[in-house]
Order: sequence, then C-alpha cells, then structure tokens
Amino acid sequence: MESDAIIRQLVSEELDSDPSVTADGIGVAVKDGVVTLSGHVPSYVEQSAAVRSAQRIRGVKAVAQDLVVRLPQSKKRNDDEIATRALAILDWGLHGAGNITITVDDGWVTLVGQVDWGFQKQDAEHAIRRLGGVTGVSNTITVRPRVDAHEIQENIQRAFQRNAELEGSAIVVAVDGSTVTLSGQVKAWFEKRMAQESAWSVPGVTEVRDKISIA
Repeated sequence: MESDAIIRQLVSEELDSDPSVTADGIGVAVKDGVVTLSGHVPSYVEQSAAVRSAQRIRGVKAVAQDLVVRLPQSKKRNDDEIATRALAILDWGLHGAGNITITVDDGWVTLVGQVDWGFQKQDAEHAIRRLGGVTGVSNTITVRPRVDAHEIQENIQRAFQRNAELEGSAIVVAVDGSTVTLSGQVKAWFEKRMAQESAWSVPGVTEVRDKISIA
C-alpha cells in the first residue's frame, strides 16, 4: 500500500506529464488514499482530464475534485452561442436528442428530458463537455424503464462475462426496479469504470450506484 505522501507525489507527476492538463493551477492533497484536487483549470474538458489522471495512479481509492473552471477571455462564449452549438451537436450525434432540452447560464449547461437508453444520457453529457465555453454540466435527463429487474441483472452479468477485464471479477450486481447497485472489489480504477459503463449500456437502466472498492 502506497503512503499518502507517495500517492500525492505520483499524482502531481502524472498531472505535470499529462498533455491534456494544465497543471499549474492544480493543488493535490491526499488522505487515506483519497485524492482531493483543488484550484482552477482553463476548461471543463481539462477538469475531467485531471480527475482521470489522478484515477490512474496506484493506491488511489477515490478522487474528490474541487476544481473551478476559469475560461481565458479568448475562450469565453455567449450563452446563446453555447446553447445553439449544444443543440446542433446533440441533433447530429445522438438518436433521441429531440426529447432533450438545454438551458445555459454563464456557461453552465443543464440537460433536461427523457431518453430510452442509459448510454444516451451519458453520451449527451460527454458531447456537451467538449464544447468550448462550457464551464459545467448538470445532467437531469431521465431514462424510460424498458425491461424488468431480473432481465437487467442477467444482461449486466453477461456484459461482464464478455469483457476480458471483468470476466470472473468479484463484482456483485443488485437491481431494484431500474436502479443498479454494483458492489464488491476490483484491483484497479479502470475496472470500476468499465463496470459502470457496462451497466449503463444495458437497456432499462436508469441509475447506476457504484459501491465497488479497490483492493
């Protein structure tokens, strides 16, 4: 088990070496394996990239991000411009986007509406995050339930079996209605992320609660 001091050093080095992150304004604190990132970054994309960098480090149990997006003056966009571009990218790249509405307040985008699949909710947020001028995203999109709990559980377990990294894992899947709870232990953060993505890809899933711990 790495000490907090070693984890902090490794996270700082990873941030400095990650070309997708401007690390100058980021502070790193670690307590009991939980990393807290504070300070500021110049884009919402870099905020997410900084979290992913910290998650890659061995010994990291969780990442709390308290990063503020400070857009350079040249990167700032009017809210109406952001809204127009957000609608265009959803219409172009997401089936069922006609049921999603968008509001923008000082660069912060709120997504509202209903979709048929959990991955559509995730894809909508990921697409908006990449837009210039966006300082944050609130995703309140809901998913229409389509199948029963037993079928959802079986489909998730089959998805795990198809994934070489998750096959034979100790992840436990519990389903209540259309809400999935994942528990158990994995060896690395990327396995947690793959388990979440596999659960979200199953039709009928409206919420995924991640209680998986890292051994």
